[in-house]
Amino acid sequence: MDAKPEPGPLSESSEPLFCFGVIADIQYADLEDGYNFQGSRRRYYRHSHLHLQGAIEHWNKESSPPSCVLQLGDIIDGYNAQYQASEKSLELIMNTFQRLKVPVHHTWGNHEFYNFSRDYLTNSKLNTKFLEDQIAHHPETVPSENYYAYHFVPFPKFRFILLDAYDMSVLGVDPSSPKYQQCLKILREHNPNAELNSPQGELFL
Repeated sequence: MDAKPEPGPLSESSEPLFCFGVIADIQYADLEDGYNFQGSRRRYYRHSHLHLQGAIEHWNKESSPPSCVLQLGDIIDGYNAQYQASEKSLELIMNTFQRLKVPVHHTWGNHEFYNFSRDYLTNSKLNTKFLEDQIAHHPETVPSENYYAYHFVPFPKFRFILLDAYDMSVLGVDPSSPKYQQCLKILREHNPNAELNSPQGELFL
């Protein structure tokens, strides 16, 4: 069998098929600088807003602007909940995103659930399922309304899939619900930490 030819290097004149922006872990809070859970990394809570503004200005000025931007979660920090500032901080960041000239696809991380319930997120501006491709689903595979996942095609032959990483989780779920009890059982079976939310062992559920 003949070997497949190796693709040649891109020349300086090569044009990309398309491009997209990615931003993650903004973790904004109107707080003085602090540290992560382990105390090993400094957090610049207020300054993260400036980084977001800079990224948006850069994307808007691109001669070939991105087709979309992926926001990969942890848009505000969990500390906001302790200071009853979750909605205010989210509003500030979402208003900043409105300056962007292209669509933004939001995913949900653990800090979203430190601040809000799943029901709240489902009905918030962080739910961008309206940007999904409208295709027919088989009746047996139609996801529930609370399952936050979808896919879209930013360019022919390229499909992006956003998954609900916290579908099975105690975060954002009513503690009295059967699903919470099911997730808690799984968590206790597989997480040896006394503090179930500890990052020791990198198990998050």
